[in-house]
Amino acid sequence: MAIRNRTVATTTRSLDADMTVDEFKEWLRRFDVDHDGRISRDELRRAMRAIRARFTGWRSKRGISYADADGDGYIDDNEVDGLIEFAQTNLGLKIVAY
Repeated sequence: MAIRNRTVATTTRSLDADMTVDEFKEWLRRFDVDHDGRISRDELRRAMRAIRARFTGWRSKRGISYADADGDGYIDDNEVDGLIEFAQTNLGLKIVAY
């Protein structure tokens, strides 16, 4: 799988090119400021701001709720697929298969 989006420059990568799930996870890890291996709502909001999404506070809360299968308030590696699905339907990211 790969992810496509409109041209948006981030700190080191543009999300308009194909991005594999592993590359997406690595990009997301850049926003894991406390390095606990999980993405919090604030960290997700920062990631959304990097792609210039609108309503980042509201969307980050919804993204956590959508993808957080165990209800702990964080997205870990096991829940990233749910976050990708959320990003596709709510942030305009497009997932394409290779």
